[in-house]
Amino acid sequence: MHFVIMGCGRVGATLARTLDTAGHTVAVVDQDPDAFLKLGKSFSGSTITGVGFDQDALARARCADAYAFAAVSSGDNSNILAARVARETFGVRNVTARIYDPRRAQVFERLGIPTVATVRWTADQVMRRLIPQGSVTEFRDPSGRVVLAEVHLHPEWVAHPVSEIESRIDARVAYITRLGDAITVSGDTLVQAGDLVHVVCEKDRLEEIVRILDLPVDRRNRDELGLGIEEDA
Repeated sequence: MHFVIMGCGRVGATLARTLDTAGHTVAVVDQDPDAFLKLGKSFSGSTITGVGFDQDALARARCADAYAFAAVSSGDNSNILAARVARETFGVRNVTARIYDPRRAQVFERLGIPTVATVRWTADQVMRRLIPQGSVTEFRDPSGRVVLAEVHLHPEWVAHPVSEIESRIDARVAYITRLGDAITVSGDTLVQAGDLVHVVCEKDRLEEIVRILDLPVDRRNRDELGLGIEEDA
C-alpha cells in the first residue's frame, strides 16, 4: 500500500521507516530538506520538500493513491488542514492528525479527523490508525483461553451503540480508546469516528470477531441472509 506522511520529525521518520521496512511505498513531505536525514540511507521511499497542506506537494507525494495519510508536523493548524485536504481533496479514507493542544481535540473531532494529543503520541498509536485491520492482543489470562484485544471496526459502525456490537459478536466491549484516552462504556455508548474498541473474548473466537466487525453493515446483512456469494457473482 502507499502512505503519505506530513512531517519528518521523530514520529514521522519512525513511521516512514517502519512502513518502508514492511514493504509499503512511502512519501514524506516536509518544508525542511535537512529533516529527511532522519530517514537514514536505507529508506527507499520518496521525499517531497514543500508545505504539507499544499495541493501540489501532496500531488507529487501521490496522495490520490494513498491508503492512509498522517499529519505529524509540529503545528496543530497545519496538521489538521493537511488532514482535511488529504481527505476532502484527494479522497484519502484513513487520515490522522497529531495535536499539541488537547483542548482542540473536540473541535477537530467534529471535522471527522481522528487526533491524538502529543503527550500520548507514539508511532505505534499512529500505526494502528493508518492500518486499522485485524486485532492486537493486549492481555491474555494465565490459562491462555481469554484475551483482551483491540479490534478494528469498519467505519459504518460509527453512531451504532456498543450494545449492538456486543450482540453481534456475543462478547463484551471492555472499553474504548477515544482521542488517546480510555473511556468506560455502557450499552448506550455510541461509537465515534476514530474510536479503538477493546474486546474481551475467548481466544479461539477472536478471528471470528475480527471478521464480523471488519465488514460493512450492508455486507453483514447479506451474509446473514445467505445472499453474499450470489450477489457478488
